[in-house]
Amino acid sequence: MEIKTNTVSDIQNKTNTAHTGESSGCCQCADTAKIKERTSREYTDLIHRLNRIEGQVRGIKGMVEKDAYCTDILVQVAAVNAALNSFNKVLLANHIKTCVTRDIREGKEETVDELVAVLQKLMK
Repeated sequence: MEIKTNTVSDIQNKTNTAHTGESSGCCQCADTAKIKERTSREYTDLIHRLNRIEGQVRGIKGMVEKDAYCTDILVQVAAVNAALNSFNKVLLANHIKTCVTRDIREGKEETVDELVAVLQKLMK
């Protein structure tokens, strides 16, 4: 597995371009910023989920602007919360299967501490 070092400008350039190629599926460190190169399939799935969530939030905003009934808005907010939770589950599973597994194999036990801290934040 090849690990490459990126500069901050490399990271910014990657953020501004589409993900099309297959990658190693692990976190990459660039100075102080960690990045994750995703497969095109993983990237597309996550972006589609976020686009749907973004549309749901815009719909809620429209409901408020049109003075929709409170419980109707609350039901839509619950749907957005469920979609965000689903997004988190997919992202967390991918992280554990790739980054965490690789780091444990490489003896980087601090990754487990990082994972525990993230799980504690998610479970608040």
